[in-house]
Amino acid sequence: MRALVAAATGLALAFAVVLTLTALGSPSGGTSPKPLLTTVPAHP
Repeated sequence: MRALVAAATGLALAFAVVLTLTALGSPSGGTSPKPLLTTVPAHP
């Protein structure tokens, strides 16, 4: 019984965190115009 209460409490807490993050929305930001370097420069 104790494990069931702990599981229900954890599930409710996780659900509350998801709802809070959903209510806050995504952060306002932009992407960098510079491309990421995906190759290693050649060694001299």
